[in-house]
Amino acid sequence: MQQAITSDGLRRVVLVVALLNLGYFGIEFAVALAIGSVSLFADSVDFLEDASVNLLILLAMGWSLGARSRVGMALALILLVPGLATLWTAWEKFNMPVPPQPAALTLAGLGALAVNLSCAYMLARYRRHSGSLTRAAFLSARNDAVANIAIILAGVVTAFLWRSAWPDLIVGLGIAALNADAAREVWEAAREEHRAGS
Repeated sequence: MQQAITSDGLRRVVLVVALLNLGYFGIEFAVALAIGSVSLFADSVDFLEDASVNLLILLAMGWSLGARSRVGMALALILLVPGLATLWTAWEKFNMPVPPQPAALTLAGLGALAVNLSCAYMLARYRRHSGSLTRAAFLSARNDAVANIAIILAGVVTAFLWRSAWPDLIVGLGIAALNADAAREVWEAAREEHRAGS
């Protein structure tokens, strides 16, 4: 009975998290394009990836351990996509280093932080439930909150200390590194599940 209650609660949380991520993707992507921000672009792609991850989790929750481990491995690869998109955007920005508008960068970062802290809080109690799948969602929300703090700091630094494209570029590359580390952790958890299922 407790297992059913936990699974129902997890399903509701995962659906809410997916919808929050999808909604803020649209907002942040529009701001990133408007002000030419590498870090916001990387973070907006990450919101879209998080929405996809949570929808996959919702679909895969009733599957066997082996099937969940395969989805977990796929999610580990999905976690790398925003990092690759960030590297491409950073390369373009490096060739034309115009700083983004700092107030818009900071405000978008604050909104993203509020969304990600809410998602991480909701997912925290379920992070060990359903193995690598919910671990992927929790790690992603947690890492995104850290990235959002860095985006806010980049906006403040750009506004008051260093009017340059570099704070935004550095944060964008840091987000790519966070996603790579989260992908490694999810891959390892999925491999453990795969061994347990075998």
